[in-house]
Amino acid sequence: MRSTLVRQFGDPRQVIELVDAERVAPGAGEVEVEISLAAVNPSDLIPVTGAYSARTSLPFVPGFEGVGIVRRVGPDVRGLAEGDRVIPIGASGLWQQFLLRPAEWCFRVPDDIGDEQAAMSYVNPLTALRLVEALREHFGSLKGLSAAVTAAGSAIGGMLMKLLALEGMVPTAILRSDKSRIRLGGAQRIIVTDGGNLPTETRFDAVLDAVGGPLAGALIERSVRPGGTFIQYGALSGMAVPQAAIAARPDVRFAFLWLRTWVHSAGRDALQAGFSRSFTGLRDGLFKSPVAAIYPLSRLAEALAHQSDPRRDGKILIDPRC
Repeated sequence: MRSTLVRQFGDPRQVIELVDAERVAPGAGEVEVEISLAAVNPSDLIPVTGAYSARTSLPFVPGFEGVGIVRRVGPDVRGLAEGDRVIPIGASGLWQQFLLRPAEWCFRVPDDIGDEQAAMSYVNPLTALRLVEALREHFGSLKGLSAAVTAAGSAIGGMLMKLLALEGMVPTAILRSDKSRIRLGGAQRIIVTDGGNLPTETRFDAVLDAVGGPLAGALIERSVRPGGTFIQYGALSGMAVPQAAIAARPDVRFAFLWLRTWVHSAGRDALQAGFSRSFTGLRDGLFKSPVAAIYPLSRLAEALAHQSDPRRDGKILIDPRC
């Protein structure tokens, strides 16, 4: 079967190999899923660089998000059958044609959700929902509170802007360039900054940060109200949040939110509920994401080049079957 493989950490465009791999029969409790489409996310590429080397074992197949068809069912599997369309989660490995996964980590996709949106129904929607839940846990009612969303021009940034508004919050989009404004549609509050020119009068009850680095440090130091919260869920800058900024604000609650941690502790019922909310959000447009391009796995190099293009407008998807 067609597959990818990472044998050493480094630049994803250099170290992700295209390989022929053995197709193995599913064991007890497992299903074999033929992947129809897989997404390309920062969370797929960052482990390839070695940023999480302490918890990433070599070699491995990248890809955390996608959709596929159950082709074979192992012994002792209940609730899934050949031909079922599912989202397999719980580990990387979706950048290959056939994937073995425990049946308990596979979630059926409703018939009215197409493959493209199903392939993007996991990482961003469930992360966005968890971030809003974390704000509720900290504040209780969110109505009338202010929140900043960094990298708001991204797919998940747009989702968060909509979700926060629905909760009655007043969201502000933090962008690194004016080029991202068009992705936000009718967003009313927008600040374009790299952190160095952050408006001094700006104050927020909460910041949801996907960037890290100097921008995160500036927001913590100058823009979070006492008693507020700063939640980091990504590090697009490739840099950590400055510890000095965190130490200087003991009146602010700082937290990480990694979807992987929640997924492996939540239990299947909570995950199923999360997917149900994701599918509802796809139907009503709340979680719908544009697709920039779909590449066959055989053209992975082109897909990764497009992923890194700052002019890209939408998700990159991979078809491992060709």
